[in-house]
Amino acid sequence: MDYYDPMVLFHSLRTAALTTLVAVAAQSTWAQQPRSDDRATTGGPPVTSHPALDAELFYEIFLGEISARTGDPGAGYAFMLEAARRSADGQLYQRAADIALQARSGEYALAAAKAWKEALPQSREANRYVLQILVALNRIGETPDLLRQELAQSPARAKATTLSALPQMYGRASDKALAAKVVEQALVDELTNPATGPAAWVALGRLRLAAGDKSGALNAASKAQSLDNASEDAARLALELMDENVPEAEPIVAQALTKQPVPELRMAYARVLLGLQRYPEASHQLEAVTQEKPDLAEAWLVVATLQFQDNRLPAAEASLQRFMDLSSTAPDAEARQKSLTQAYLLYAQIAEKKKDFATAEAWLGRIDNAEEIFGAQTRRASLLARQGKLAQARALLRNLPGSSADDKRMKLSAEVQLLREQRFYKEAYQVQVELVALAPDDAELVYDQAMLAEKVGKPGTMEQLLRQVIAHHPQYHHAYNALGYSLADRGLRLAEAKQLILKALEFAPNDPFIMDSLGWVEFRLGNKADARRHLEAAYKARPDVEIATHLGEVLWSMGDKEGASRVWREGQRVSPDNDTLKETLKRLGTAL
Repeated sequence: MDYYDPMVLFHSLRTAALTTLVAVAAQSTWAQQPRSDDRATTGGPPVTSHPALDAELFYEIFLGEISARTGDPGAGYAFMLEAARRSADGQLYQRAADIALQARSGEYALAAAKAWKEALPQSREANRYVLQILVALNRIGETPDLLRQELAQSPARAKATTLSALPQMYGRASDKALAAKVVEQALVDELTNPATGPAAWVALGRLRLAAGDKSGALNAASKAQSLDNASEDAARLALELMDENVPEAEPIVAQALTKQPVPELRMAYARVLLGLQRYPEASHQLEAVTQEKPDLAEAWLVVATLQFQDNRLPAAEASLQRFMDLSSTAPDAEARQKSLTQAYLLYAQIAEKKKDFATAEAWLGRIDNAEEIFGAQTRRASLLARQGKLAQARALLRNLPGSSADDKRMKLSAEVQLLREQRFYKEAYQVQVELVALAPDDAELVYDQAMLAEKVGKPGTMEQLLRQVIAHHPQYHHAYNALGYSLADRGLRLAEAKQLILKALEFAPNDPFIMDSLGWVEFRLGNKADARRHLEAAYKARPDVEIATHLGEVLWSMGDKEGASRVWREGQRVSPDNDTLKETLKRLGTAL
């Protein structure tokens, strides 16, 4: 059969029109029945069907569907809207609006939705259509009354869901501050209602945060918690604020966990702490999660990652095994597969660290997730390099599929990392230069080039690159810290070095590595007591081998050789091959 046969097309369109008419009839119960729910809300009397009117309506609907489906949406819209006006039926108004939306004509869709709302002013669907179209057209200032009606008509049990959807709906607005202001106007009654206030304040807080108003968002989270001191949503908003460097939000999270220790919320808190490099606190939260909900598989995977970073390989393997046992019953197959892929990669890294390359390769061979193939191949390249096959490893990375700019950046980044791991710093610097050429304004890429410049004995180039980053990205605190530390480590311009490090601390006051830099510059300045205080705080926050090396040297210089040796041994257990520790022990003429 020819599907483009005119009679076939006619019957197809006639069927579509009949379907629309039947749907309308089912909703509005045409023949001598009361109006539809939409029309009944107007309070008017029942309408009886008139044969001539039914025939005329059918004809208009029929022509509307034919026109819309054969490439003339303008005519289809006009016919359908006229049929809607004749019948005062909501479903036909909705169809007219949908035809306009499918034709990407927002103004015509708005006209149909407004006509629908005018004909049926109490229709929730009509009101919702007008509201959503105005938001899509970025006419935010026209929406407060519509939003009030939507909330007034939402069932009490569903109102929290309606409120929580507002940040996503208004997130399309170009003027985020106006969107927050408009929503606040519309929510005036909800914000003071004990039942809806927490959800309303959280929605408003997220809109304020999207507008860059962090203090307003913090105030909203506090208001939400004052109405419900166990509000999980308020705590999650506070976590978003912590991610945005608003430490004042943390007490909101702590109070919520005190009132209602939800493991999933604690898990989210741990992830934020990890992002802030507050590893001991993150470990504490994860330990609590594994006690409160020992069958939460995700927690064990993160615990294993932390244990691996601390070189606690047996503990990491035990946690991974626990994760594997629990993940077998996870209901979400896609999420389970992604988590398993992370576990396989971690198992491979553990085996690689043990120099068991065959086992590492076997774990990588289990990865068949297309999104993670790149990561698996990167680890394979590392395995080749560890076995002395560097040329093959580099060729593997260079020949990975993908030719886009992003693909090229990923491959070059992986090659740089591979060369750094193998201490081929000159070659890594050369590849990093290629990488920066692809994105010369990328602060992180230029920063990494500066770090490699120092590794290959180019301190002048390093300083030039870091000052370039500071000039173009004045909030990129890593550049201040790196330049300050480099000057301090070389004993140059120590007053300037300290000011650079203090500037970095303004942006990241809890960063243990910047605290380490501050301790080191104080040591170079001869302020040993201050140096010890800063370094002990840094080491407590992050027991890293580099920090241990610096703290040990300060203790050694103050005559506490036993304390220095203890700290150095702790650092050595974490990273036995660390160059900084080895050079320090050799320079001081001691051994562990």
